[in-house]
Amino acid sequence: MFSMRFCFLYLALTVGLGAAPLRQDLGEGLIYFRAHTLPEDLPAPTVALGRATVLDVRYVSGRRSAGAELAAWLKAHASLRSPIILLANGETSPALLASFSSADAIPGLVVIGPANDKLACDIGVEIDPARERQAYDALGSGTPAAKLIDDNPEKARNDEARLAKDHLSDGELASSGDTGPLHDDPPVPGPLVDTVLQRAVQFYHSMLALKRL
Repeated sequence: MFSMRFCFLYLALTVGLGAAPLRQDLGEGLIYFRAHTLPEDLPAPTVALGRATVLDVRYVSGRRSAGAELAAWLKAHASLRSPIILLANGETSPALLASFSSADAIPGLVVIGPANDKLACDIGVEIDPARERQAYDALGSGTPAAKLIDDNPEKARNDEARLAKDHLSDGELASSGDTGPLHDDPPVPGPLVDTVLQRAVQFYHSMLALKRL
């Protein structure tokens, strides 16, 4: 009987704890943290203090107290030389959204998320909600961040070749040996890209290029 009760208690605690926080190195001094439970999943000062950090709180729930803890953490860690790039979306808890709604009050804080009326962002990104969730889950399932922020240069080269072909005259096309019809190929789904995370990395690289960091 005791062992059975212990098993039930263990399962309850395991479910209550939820997923573990996720950390990945994005290169060039930028680190990524994903929180699931706040304030427990906030990076320790020894890890995040003094370095550029992407903190992902998309899909995170939290009460007002968690929002206050997040605001305090952001004020303590964000600076113009070591920015905190916060990723949020419309499914982030309203209590958490309220904690950084006045982003201009926290120097070094940059909020990036889908462009919509519910979320006040410094940088708004056009992204399909289902696609965003798919990319978010892929990172949590072990897909490397580098793969989810890749612009797919091979596809870009193919698109450039298609544009060049479309601008050839009939005579030029015939002389080139390509007499195929000039029409668009059926659309092919592109690679899975976390556009919000991608924009965070692009922002960081632009700050590096401008020598702002």
